[in-house]
Amino acid sequence: MSFEADLLALVPRLRRFAVSLSHDRSDADDLCQAAIERALRARDQWQAGTRLDSWMYRIMRNLWIDEGRTRQRAAKTFVAEEAGAHVGFAGDRQIEANVMLSDVDRAMQALPDEQREAIALVLVEGLSYKQAAEILGVPMGTLTSRLVRGRGALIELMGEAA
Repeated sequence: MSFEADLLALVPRLRRFAVSLSHDRSDADDLCQAAIERALRARDQWQAGTRLDSWMYRIMRNLWIDEGRTRQRAAKTFVAEEAGAHVGFAGDRQIEANVMLSDVDRAMQALPDEQREAIALVLVEGLSYKQAAEILGVPMGTLTSRLVRGRGALIELMGEAA
């Protein structure tokens, strides 16, 4: 398969990971698009024979970290976007959005970023512990600890939702 075809096949998995990072489907779409654009521009840096998914997850995570830093700087300068979010807002879209959220999504979003990233990579995307640890830039023991704490918190949160 070609680079583009392999990348296209990864889009659903990339989008899931983007949603787990951003907490917002619109931001996730933007993040996914930015990651794909960056990959296409830097395709000569990808080494054939290595895992394209791991490379893409790392690109996406780095973009998300950069976006978080940008937002922090902007928050110090500008009024928060949310300050005007409900001006002229009918409310029905918000109700629909809340109904659409599943208990699992809410529980995942309640987790600390480190636990959510680990769970998204290992349990949702099916990466090995080693691959996930490399993507996150942490030792295997740290990843394992995050997974154990994250699973426990998910079980507790899901019990509360029932």
